[in-house]
Amino acid sequence: MLRGKFGSKLYKGVLTAFLALLVVVFVFPIVMTTIHSFKTPSEIKSELKPIIKSSDEEEQNNQQSIGEENKYVQLKLIPSKATLNAYYDILLAQPQFLMLFWNSMRLTAPIVAGQVILSVLAAYAFSQLRFRLREPLFFAYIVVMLMPFQVTLVPNYIMANSLGLLNSEWSIILPGMFNAFGVFLMRQFMQVVPYSYIEAAHMDGAGHLRILLTIVLPMCRSGIAALAVLAFIDNWNMVEQPLIFLKDAIKQPLSVYLAYISEDDIGLAFAASVIYMLPAILLMLHAEKELVEGVQLSGVKG
Repeated sequence: MLRGKFGSKLYKGVLTAFLALLVVVFVFPIVMTTIHSFKTPSEIKSELKPIIKSSDEEEQNNQQSIGEENKYVQLKLIPSKATLNAYYDILLAQPQFLMLFWNSMRLTAPIVAGQVILSVLAAYAFSQLRFRLREPLFFAYIVVMLMPFQVTLVPNYIMANSLGLLNSEWSIILPGMFNAFGVFLMRQFMQVVPYSYIEAAHMDGAGHLRILLTIVLPMCRSGIAALAVLAFIDNWNMVEQPLIFLKDAIKQPLSVYLAYISEDDIGLAFAASVIYMLPAILLMLHAEKELVEGVQLSGVKG
């Protein structure tokens, strides 16, 4: 009995320590990015000198001759001289940053809304309607979901070119609205709705739209929230689509801009990264309960 209690406590202690270590590993980059956004560029370069490739031949020669003790980064948790210059440059001195930020919002918001609406409608058909070839068609959805994203880039490009949508936001928004994973996730939720509810509603004269709005959706709120959060994070970080479909840099989202910040503006890179990850973090904190519940229930209902 005592041995069993001791083993249980030991297991919980090891599991807690392991989870705490995972938290530190995942949170550490966010913390260091935030701290470096308040440092001066010279301090950042001095700390990260071993991993920053300088274009100056003289500095390259100096790096080759540095001692063994200077080959490692020397991170400081407290800036020697805290400054808001990077945020000033990003938010006020460079207005194109805010414009690209809103480009990201203009691309992400319609895609998330479209994914939620289309996924709910398709999932309702797959879970509550009875029609021929329902299972083979859903199996095709699963196959599409398992395909790498890059497989669909070429067909999407050809279709956008034929419709004259290249270099337009719609060349990204329209394909992004159709997501097989969203259909799969919402179907898992809707399968738990008792079919007797649907039959009773039909007997009362309710149509499919009324059944969906008054019976199915209220029982799948956590699933919708989980889908919206996952879709936002996935599309907020898009890089390949804008690079391929949008030729004008002024139309590209902030995620592409971050990749082009040079080492000479390394302070701006950290400040821009902090601002860029704020919407995703705030959304996660606001919908954390729904997201966890949605992911858990989707696994149970499978």
